[in-house]
Amino acid sequence: MGGGVVQKSGGNRRGRRKSRPAAMSEINVTPFVDVMLVLLIIFMVAAPLLTVGVPVELPKTAAQALPTEQEEPLTITVTAEGTVAIMTTETDEADLIPKLRAIAAERADNKVYLRADESVPYGRVATIMGALNQGGFNDIGLVTDTGGPRLDGQGG
Repeated sequence: MGGGVVQKSGGNRRGRRKSRPAAMSEINVTPFVDVMLVLLIIFMVAAPLLTVGVPVELPKTAAQALPTEQEEPLTITVTAEGTVAIMTTETDEADLIPKLRAIAAERADNKVYLRADESVPYGRVATIMGALNQGGFNDIGLVTDTGGPRLDGQGG
C-alpha cells in the first residue's frame, strides 16, 4: 500500500488570508459642491433684500460714489408722500430732532445720508437738513443715483 505521510496543518494558512478592501483616502466632494451651490443661490436671492427698506425714486446725477465707512451709515429717507424715516422706521416730525440727538450721542461718527425722492420739493429737503443739523449731524451726504445728466455736455 502506498504509505505516504500526510501532514495536517493546524490552521496556519499564510498565503490564503481574506483581504479587506483598503480604506478610501479620497474625499467625495460632490455633496460639498451641492451644498455650496444651494447656499450660493440662497445668497443671490437674499442679497437684494438687504438694502435700506424705504423705497424712493432717487434723482440721477453724474457724481461718483462715496467711499464706504467702517460704521453702518445713518440714513434718513424722505418719501414722495413727505414722510420721514430714520433708517427703516417712520418718524413723526415732532420726534425727529429728539431722536436724532439721542442717536448722535451714541454714534462715534456724525455722518448721515439723506435720501429724498426726486419729487420732494427742495424746501422740504432743506427743512430736513436743518433738523439734521439741529440733531447733531453736520456731515450730511445727499444720496443720488448715478447716470444722470452732466453739465459739461459730455453725454448723460
